[in-house]
Formats: sequence, structure tokens, C-alpha cells
Amino acid sequence: MSESAVPPTPAGRLRDILQLRFTDLFASLPAHTLEPISPRSPWKRLLKVAGYAAVRLVGNVFRKVRNPEELRGKVWLYVVSQNNYDSLHFLREARPDAVLVAGQSKQIGRYNRQVNRLSLRRKLLYYGQLPAVYRALRRTEGERAWRFFDLIFNAIGYYEVYRRALRHYRPRAVVFANDHNDDARALLLACQAEGIPTAYVQHASVSTSFPPLGFDLSLLEGQDALDKYRLCGPVRGRTELVGMPKADSFLARRNQEPRVRRVALACNTLDDLPALAATLEYLFTEFPDLTFTLRPHPGDPRDFTFLQQLHPGLRFSDARQQNVFEFLGEHDALIAADTSTHLEAVLLNLASVYVRFGNQGVADDYYSFVAHNLIGRADTLPELRTWLQRHQQHKPLDLYRRAAYYNATLGTPDEGHSQARALRLLGEWLQTEGQ
Repeated sequence: MSESAVPPTPAGRLRDILQLRFTDLFASLPAHTLEPISPRSPWKRLLKVAGYAAVRLVGNVFRKVRNPEELRGKVWLYVVSQNNYDSLHFLREARPDAVLVAGQSKQIGRYNRQVNRLSLRRKLLYYGQLPAVYRALRRTEGERAWRFFDLIFNAIGYYEVYRRALRHYRPRAVVFANDHNDDARALLLACQAEGIPTAYVQHASVSTSFPPLGFDLSLLEGQDALDKYRLCGPVRGRTELVGMPKADSFLARRNQEPRVRRVALACNTLDDLPALAATLEYLFTEFPDLTFTLRPHPGDPRDFTFLQQLHPGLRFSDARQQNVFEFLGEHDALIAADTSTHLEAVLLNLASVYVRFGNQGVADDYYSFVAHNLIGRADTLPELRTWLQRHQQHKPLDLYRRAAYYNATLGTPDEGHSQARALRLLGEWLQTEGQ
């Protein structure tokens, strides 16, 4: 991609990097979800900025990065989370020239020590941009520039530091699994400016609120993702539908139970704890013979131990330690709200139902799973009881076929071979880029 694709001013680049943060969707997130990201109180935001400056900006200056692997001329697999790592690790295993890379202090869960780091020591040098950037964003974004001032502060300097790193290491290409986090978008813009080829491997379900696809090669799971990205804006580069690489080794172990006995509940930071507690109370009362397991999102900082005190029979899955497919493989049904875990459950032939735990503040049926008949829906607890009773008596063995719109390889000779397909397409693309 040419440098002309990159906004020419620091404010323009920050607007591009933070575009998801300035949407109505982000601003409408529930208070308990938004608070850890950007506190509502301006004093807490200023305190957060001060903490970031002391711990990250100044702290990184005194921490020299020493990587165990050579980064020059390699294919970078850039990760921003544990889920990203799980989605891209197959490329690391198959390609000797691939290295896993993350920002200097980025938290990658249980893989923190297994990724190389890009130094952010010089990020502090670019904060002279802040006054002009803030004034420009105030003109374009209005009050949201002040409401999310801490996020603007955090994002400054990523682009410049990453451009410097790209000039120093000259990677052959950068492969992303995230297209909307601040640091990932900064690296994407830096790659565009430096002429570094970029590829994207979809790691979870997408929505029409995401930024437009801006990669040279995008390996998407299915038609659903491509249709949604087309609604996000112009789709740049080449796109291929490859299925879900991270699911390959689990598709042969689809659930064959004809009745539901073990029920999984997945929740994330959008879900309201009192509503979740009320649902569990109802389920334990109505279904004393069923087994229930709760899996909070790995990034959810809330304390769920009170639920186990209320329900000693409630089991827990630690998302930071247990792979989502391993978790789902131990169950026959899934109850959850807006999460891509519904798709993963249906791929393994679990019965899955959409239940909103309170008013999450995001669009109803965010991923359109109900609208496209991937899963069922229960708007009240009695409706949930009826749904569960029905599947207690009979769970179809062909539920997974509903996922064909989301997984392009389902029912084809490539089913279960998405990793091989992605590797082949990526390899061919890299050869073309190298010519």
C-alpha cells in the first residue's frame, strides 16, 4: 500500500487509530464495561493518564527489550491478546520465518513470555503532539474527545515508534489477528507508510461497527464476515474465505449426545452480574439434574466467587487457562448473550441460545446469529426453560450445518483443513509480494 493511504497529520492518524472509540456503539457501552477502559469521572481519567505516564511511558524507558528471536526480515505475527496468539500460532509452527510479536508491555495472558516485544521506549518523545491533536479531535469529535481523552493520550506515539521499528527490522510482512485495537491499527498505518505488506487472519466474529478492511490480504472465516466488512466500508486488497483455522482439530469431535445434560454459560464484560445471578438461580431451581459451568471472559476483572457460594454445584472454566473448544467439548448446550462463542459452540454441534443478561447497551443480536438462524433465542426465563426442556428431551445431531454461512469450509473437502488452506494462500501471497 502506498503512503498516500495514511492520514497526513497526527490528528488524522489518531482519528483513524481510534475510530472505533468514537462510535455511538462504544459510547453506549454499559458503565461497568466502559469504566475499566475509560472512567466516567474526569478525575479518574486524569489519574489513569498519570498512571499510564509513570508506569508505561517512563517505566518503559528504563526497560530495555531483549528478544529471544531475530526479527529482521521475518514474517511478524502481531498479537494483542491471548486469543490472537491462539489464532496465529499455527502459522508460527508451520513457517520457520514467522515470529510472534507484541508491544513492549502488552498483556498476552498465559503467553506473555512467549512473544517477542517491540520497544516503546521512544513513545514518550511524541507527546509534544498532544495539544494540537486534542484541539483537532475536539473540532471533529466534539465532547467525545474529552470523554475519551485518556484513550487519545494512550494512543499517541504508537504510529511513530512502530514506523521506526519497521525501518529498523524490515519485516517481510506483518500478519494481524485484530483490526480495531489502537496499537494494531497504529501498526497497520505504519506498515502502509513503510510499504510493508500486511495480512489479516480473522480470529473472532466481526460486526458492522468495525473499521473497513485495510489489509493487502484478508483471510476471513466465511461469507458472513465478508458481507459485514462490505457494510463497514470499501474492502481493500484481496480477500479469501478459509474457514476457522483454530477449530480444525476440534471439528472431528462434534458433540453426538442426543440430549442436553451439561450446560455451559459464557459471559463477558457487557453482561450484568445481577441478571446473570438471577438466571443461574432460576436454572438451578428448575433443572436440579443438569450440570452448569460458567466461563467469564478472560478480560473480565469482576469477582464471580459469590456465585459459587450461592450455588456450590456451579462449575467454573478459567478462560485464561482452558481453550474455548476444550471447554465447549465438555458440554451439550450453551447459554450466552453477545459473544462469538455461539458460533464455536454450533460448530461443535452444541445447542446454543441467545439470552441477554440485562441491558448490555449494545445492539440487540450484535452478531446477527439469531437473525441468520444460527442459534435460538429466549427473551424471558420461562422461554429459556422451555428451550432447555426441549433440548433435554432431544438435541439434533446436525445443528452444526447451520454454521455454513459463517464457516466457508463446512461441508467441503477443506472442512477441518482451514490451517492448511490459510498457509497455502499466505505462502502464495508472500511469494507474489517478494517478486
